[in-house]
Amino acid sequence: MKKSIVLIIAALAFGLTSTYGQSTQGKLVINADLGENTISRHIYGHFSEHLGRCIYGGYWVGEDSEIVNTRGIRNDVVSALKATNIPNLRWPGGCFADEYHWMDGIGPADQRPTMINTHWGGVTENNRFGTHEFLDLCEQLGTEPYICGNVGSGSVEEMSKWVEYINLEGVSPMADLRRVNGRDEPWDVRYWGVGNENWGCGGAMTAEFYADQYRRYAVYCRNYGKSKLLKIAGGANSSDYHWTETLMKEIPHHMMYGISLHYYTTDWSGKGSATEFGEAEYAKTLDMCLHVEDVIDRHINIMDVYDPEQKVALIVDEWGTWHDVEPGTNPGFLYQQNTLRDAMVAALSLNYFNERCDRIKMANIAQTVNVLQALILTDEAKMLLTPTYHVFEMFQVHHDAKLLPVALQTPEYSFEERSLPMLSVSASKNENGTISISIINIDPNQSNELTIDLRGAESGAVTGRILSAEKINSHNSFENLEEVKPVEFNAGSFKKGILKTTIPSKSIVVLQIAAK
Repeated sequence: MKKSIVLIIAALAFGLTSTYGQSTQGKLVINADLGENTISRHIYGHFSEHLGRCIYGGYWVGEDSEIVNTRGIRNDVVSALKATNIPNLRWPGGCFADEYHWMDGIGPADQRPTMINTHWGGVTENNRFGTHEFLDLCEQLGTEPYICGNVGSGSVEEMSKWVEYINLEGVSPMADLRRVNGRDEPWDVRYWGVGNENWGCGGAMTAEFYADQYRRYAVYCRNYGKSKLLKIAGGANSSDYHWTETLMKEIPHHMMYGISLHYYTTDWSGKGSATEFGEAEYAKTLDMCLHVEDVIDRHINIMDVYDPEQKVALIVDEWGTWHDVEPGTNPGFLYQQNTLRDAMVAALSLNYFNERCDRIKMANIAQTVNVLQALILTDEAKMLLTPTYHVFEMFQVHHDAKLLPVALQTPEYSFEERSLPMLSVSASKNENGTISISIINIDPNQSNELTIDLRGAESGAVTGRILSAEKINSHNSFENLEEVKPVEFNAGSFKKGILKTTIPSKSIVVLQIAAK
């Protein structure tokens, strides 16, 4: 982490208690009158692919369904996501994007051709959910669309026409076709991804070849009317630093808004169960999650060499946990449960994305409904909110707020050979002067007596919420929807700028300090 923002100091150096079963001590200093960078709300974005039951059964049930819907899109899912102030939604993939031909998904639904979803289960895709349906979903959600175009099996012409179909207000073959299909006004979509994972399922390209392809596509993805496209280059897989360096060297920076990065918290040699795990697996997962900080820092260091003015954003548009699928489900559908452990991964990741908001301008958890680290699970008409959902709902207090510099002294959480910082913290101040602090105690056994020193601001009333559970593998089910949910947290009050509070074990706490 950037030492100017977060200072993590070993427990022994400060005599902090770390004996098993006892409460530990930590100290947090928040400089409320400092801070230069804004935490973009788009860091809290989402990703939904034509994969398993994410689209069909997740969002889309069709207008004839008995499940309450608006133009085929289920109302309960929309309502839940709106409660998190969802800022953007990436679609149609993922690997699916580079075999998706958008013109198959427009026009009368019963006349649309089918295709085989070769990446995800070999099922037949009927294209009932296409461009109009996706953009209707975004309008219902009040969120910005992020469309990923087909570079792997598509063409420059195909993507160019898609942009024209969606964004051109005037008269043209594509704009006229849009009107025939029932939409007069353009949608003015800003965010466009030029391919997905083009080093792998998006074409098995070299970085050099993809950089050349990107330049071609970017030229013909044109701005229409008031829409200035924010074009995102398909970036690296995890620690492929050569890919990032090549794109930063070979693509003129004015041609791209950002470069993407994909990082999944998983052990690819054996993912393990989403719910049946012990403390060893828990500690290993959080260790892998925290490793993303080093990976991102190295990518940013490369970007800084070629772009010291930080004009090109880093877009972490696929991230999250990847466990074994639930027993008895289609292995190609990537349906997994979601526990308190997943909530910890989400909270740790978002705290770190906040910290690097000088370069990270968007991130998209994979995926929103029924796939991987989902916020929402559905079963026919039933719906549940996962622990990860609650993190996004709680952390929305950071949206478009100013990042505040903090200094953190934290003991370590140790299990067997692993030793990790017990606490993670992010602080921000919104335009009304309210200060928000997200605090994570990853230790499943010990609480932390945390002293918060607020500097540069007068402290007002303190309110808080906490997300925790009895066990690290606690999760919500269709039989018990509220096993893991946030509740009120009484942190106490500031006295002369100092607040002493206790952060329970395995908990995620969000405090808000009203302006005085």
